[in-house]
Amino acid sequence: MKKIVLFSLCLVAGLILSQLLPDILGNNYDNFKLVSGLTLSVALSFIMINVGREFDLDKKKWRSYSLDYYVAMMTAALPWIFVAVYYMTLMPEGLFWDWDAWKNNLLLSRFAAPTSAGILFTMLAAVGLKSSWIYKKIQTLAIFDDLDTILLMIPLQILMVGLQWELHIVIFVVFALLFLGWKKLNAFKLPQRWYHIVLYAIVVVFLSEAIYHTSKMVFTSGIHIEVLLPAFVLGMIIRNEHNERKSDHSAANLISYIFMFLVGMSMPVFMNQLESAGGGTVSDMMQPVMSWGEIGLHVVIVTVLSNLGKLYPLLHYRDRKFSERLAISIGMFTRGEVGAGIIFIAIGYNIGGPLLAISVLTLVLNLLLTGFFIMLVRKLALKSVQG
Repeated sequence: MKKIVLFSLCLVAGLILSQLLPDILGNNYDNFKLVSGLTLSVALSFIMINVGREFDLDKKKWRSYSLDYYVAMMTAALPWIFVAVYYMTLMPEGLFWDWDAWKNNLLLSRFAAPTSAGILFTMLAAVGLKSSWIYKKIQTLAIFDDLDTILLMIPLQILMVGLQWELHIVIFVVFALLFLGWKKLNAFKLPQRWYHIVLYAIVVVFLSEAIYHTSKMVFTSGIHIEVLLPAFVLGMIIRNEHNERKSDHSAANLISYIFMFLVGMSMPVFMNQLESAGGGTVSDMMQPVMSWGEIGLHVVIVTVLSNLGKLYPLLHYRDRKFSERLAISIGMFTRGEVGAGIIFIAIGYNIGGPLLAISVLTLVLNLLLTGFFIMLVRKLALKSVQG
């Protein structure tokens, strides 16, 4: 529970500072933004490497995972669709059928899709469920859920910038990475102390930035490969030794806290924009005018919609008790680092305004509710054993 509270506090603290620092730092703010952005990318890469390390499947039984992947895909898709459509109903009159508005909201609302594998696994293990069917099934679904979220970012990026020829290269790299990850799953025994993984994360970010800036010198747009997938695949090909020391867990937690703080810090200034039509960008001007009270109401509604979509596993695994199926569904309610990473990417496309504020605050509210969700899962798990 302490970890969840700290996650939320870090995100909120970063969010508050993001509104104050531009005025405080003045001309130095751009340099600060560059450093904090690179640090955030390293932290995100670190987190995704660890998510990839948990991706441990028996390739000889790959067909048995087809149902799990389908369930995970739907469990990620439904919250995304529900939130995207709801965001479109909030748009000013006449914009519901506007393609640019749809593109922005399809990308922004994707934050609702991923389950926080790191938070979920840690808390379920802490309440004594690590050896249960519920834990093992949630582990598989949560990792597939995150993988599906990462893969869908490619077509969403194509929607944002069009099918430029540079994206053909990105698509090729994506499929090459997936092929490598599958063929060499858990194949390499590499050092896995926390500082080794930080080094791997720095290398991933360096290569991503080097490719982008080098290609930009030759071509207008440049080739930008987000760190999410390369970092995840790197984690996949590392053989997880499962012998982390206490210092490794402490360092991983600290980096996650820093990441959530920096995600909050990366938010654009919207304090003065919420009651006016925009902050100067086309995205902001297409968004509705809202007061803080209205934003609070929409945060609650978006939270309900996004978690309603996560109940999809109830429709499957009919050989298990209803309480077990409900437990894995509620377990999938947890959000965190990956969802915050999606918001960070959306900001990179200059998406801001009230809908961004709703997305960030929904993430904060869901984090605050995580302890309650885990207690519900534990109660349902005990009920399934006793019943």
